[in-house]
Amino acid sequence: MDQVDIAILGAGAAGLFCAGSALTQGCRILVAEHSRKPGEKIRISGGGRCNFTNLATSWDRFLSRNRRFAASALARYRPEDFVRLVDHAGIGWHEKTQGQLFCDGKATQITDMLMHRMRGAELRLETSVEDVHRNAEGFVIATNAGQVRARRVVVATGGKSIPKMGATGIGYAIARKFGLRIVEPRAGLVPLTFAEQDLVLCRPLAGISVEAEIRHGKAGFRDALLFTHRGLSGPAILQISNYWQPGEVLEVNLQPDLDITEALMMARKGAGRMTVATILSQWLPERLTQAIAAEQGLSEARLADQPNAVLQRLGLRINRWQLRPVGTEGYRTAEVTLGGVDTGDLDARTMQAREVPGLYFIGECVDVTGWLGGYNFQWAWASAEAAGQALKA
Repeated sequence: MDQVDIAILGAGAAGLFCAGSALTQGCRILVAEHSRKPGEKIRISGGGRCNFTNLATSWDRFLSRNRRFAASALARYRPEDFVRLVDHAGIGWHEKTQGQLFCDGKATQITDMLMHRMRGAELRLETSVEDVHRNAEGFVIATNAGQVRARRVVVATGGKSIPKMGATGIGYAIARKFGLRIVEPRAGLVPLTFAEQDLVLCRPLAGISVEAEIRHGKAGFRDALLFTHRGLSGPAILQISNYWQPGEVLEVNLQPDLDITEALMMARKGAGRMTVATILSQWLPERLTQAIAAEQGLSEARLADQPNAVLQRLGLRINRWQLRPVGTEGYRTAEVTLGGVDTGDLDARTMQAREVPGLYFIGECVDVTGWLGGYNFQWAWASAEAAGQALKA
């Protein structure tokens, strides 16, 4: 039976980073990964360019049962720290919008950098973890390739999102076995789906994108919204999906820069002979305006013939569209998993289980989920660094 000092379960962003942070002379570290390649989510992220962090990172852009839990790790390992690693590796990068940083080249450059940083640790691919239990010397990890003894174990197995890449709930099973609580996982940063009556509008508009403002309670995001054959997607929808629960209503403003009712009333004075749809097409994509006009029974209606009440109703339909999704596309397309190992059972400074010395949980398997735009990678780096430094002590 193999004997190591530290076993890290999972070679995703958090697992690879933790291995590099925990390296010390004479310390044997094993990273076990069930896939054929490490860092697969890194490879596909950001359209293949890897949105590796966000300069606007702060604890209040993360969801958790204890929202302040992430503050400690995020304060001690900041986006600028990771950028220094990227610069040192000679990886070109650029900022898009809202603090999002992307590689100029392929996302695999980040994986290569992390692999170089953890040189000295052993990586075993196609090694599936089947069970973890504790004995007097530490822990015993059962894998498809045999058993491994480890003094300490780091669980970096991720969540359930994108199962076609091999995502599983093994991290939650390990946590439960050792008595840790689990905040019920669900798909996050995920497209929303509609009932048939709402799809009558959405299906013909599939592929159309507009800048919109989405609100749910106190949460609100302004970004691109994309109509799909199943409902709505795009960054604005992915963001709000983290806050939405089945049965709840969302409010969508399809033209956040303009009061449509007021604009229509002004247009009626000088362009009353034009159709409502023609006027609306000044501010929204033509296919969308035609669909909304038809929905409201105004396909061929002249603007001059419409009373204030009709224009007000039309304005509300565009500026304050109330919709009730029936669900999400689920883990199949979700970028992250909400929920996970309850932060109440972890030490925020070390990521160690409070009641199980030597057992750590980092990254997506923990009940910490960031906004879209590099925040979840920053949580992976920060939580991995917190555990890595604690493992050196």
